[in-house]
Amino acid sequence: MLEDRSCLVPRDFPRESNWAACMNYSLDRIEVQRGKRPLENNPENEVSQRKLPKRSDSLNGEVALSLPDDHAGNHRHAADNSDSSSLIPAIGRDNSISCLIHCSRSDYGAIASLNTSFRSLIRSGELYRLRRPYGVVEHWVYFSCQLLEWEAFDPSRCRWMHLPSMNPNECFVFSDKESLAVGTELLVFGKEILSHVIYRYSILTNTWSSGMQMNAPRCLFGSASLGEIAILAGGCDSQGNILSSAELYNSESGTWNTLPSMNKPRKMCSAVFMDRKFYVIGGIGGTESKLLTCGEEYNLETGEWTEIPNMSPVRAGAAGEAPPLVAVVNNDLYAADYADMEVRKYDKQNKVWDTIGRLPERAASMNGWGLAFRACGDKLIVIGGPRAMGEGHIEVNSWVPSEGPPQWNLLGRKRSGSFVYNCAVMGC
Repeated sequence: MLEDRSCLVPRDFPRESNWAACMNYSLDRIEVQRGKRPLENNPENEVSQRKLPKRSDSLNGEVALSLPDDHAGNHRHAADNSDSSSLIPAIGRDNSISCLIHCSRSDYGAIASLNTSFRSLIRSGELYRLRRPYGVVEHWVYFSCQLLEWEAFDPSRCRWMHLPSMNPNECFVFSDKESLAVGTELLVFGKEILSHVIYRYSILTNTWSSGMQMNAPRCLFGSASLGEIAILAGGCDSQGNILSSAELYNSESGTWNTLPSMNKPRKMCSAVFMDRKFYVIGGIGGTESKLLTCGEEYNLETGEWTEIPNMSPVRAGAAGEAPPLVAVVNNDLYAADYADMEVRKYDKQNKVWDTIGRLPERAASMNGWGLAFRACGDKLIVIGGPRAMGEGHIEVNSWVPSEGPPQWNLLGRKRSGSFVYNCAVMGC
């Protein structure tokens, strides 16, 4: 993972027969001289180079995500006067796109700076849609350790990146927030003065926007995504009533569709996709707000919910603790037992949880709060770190379950004055 590679053509993805033609065109030697730079180094890590970073330049660095302004097209080189509709004229548009599909999305900002055709291709989202049939998916971790600041971490290049700051009102800042990554969007849910609100970050434009509304606005729900769709279930409405309703969001069309309701209302629950079915796990429900040990399975084909007993890994009497920390890798369900610092795996056949190893020793939390446990492609990711006198570090550790019992690999570490408030993984 940490081996050096060219900035434009990563070794992670398979090459095709037309790859040599793309390489010979030497796009990575084209210097970006106008508009915003796609990646600017952060002085916090004393990286002063003003060039586009190669992989070896950025293993311990932080960069700021940006895309070129549309107005920059008025100041392009004479290259824009060529047949830019073919993208790379030497090999044609179709072969150009085939090559770009296999480039790392870390480089899409630089590619968008070449000319208006490249920029339109990147911003349209077409490349991400075309990547899916080829099985080309990169998983980035998005997390917030400050109320209005979000960062991204690329586990492949071990690179930290700053997102633009959010600009909500003060009420949103201090409300409970949930986050979800779906398609090419990061959604952050919270409350303003009189209503729930959703802020949406698009990796296509590197901007935040608001105004999106669910059919039944809620908070404290369980959610999970599968490609361009996501399902949100349960939670509380603006009056504090616990909900059993669920909705499906399609990021391609920007639409919300109401689904059949669950068997039980629940809040503070977790959710995952497994075997192409949606599962809601644990939570608090009922008139007495008791912990729920059951889960529910939603079949997208039949539109039916099925209750599954004893699916929650949270122990009885654990009121006040975080929702279950669960994640799915290769259709296997795992949980982080933050009390005993153990990793557990769900036996789908016998419907029981088995302890299989330990969490990273420095994965500190407060009753589970401040610790992120997520699936990231074929890996499990744990993000957290020790706190001491208002200072500390955030660490990103990974483990590949297919390689054997938990052996955690430290991918990145940085100073942080707070723990992880929200975390989501985007695969596109």
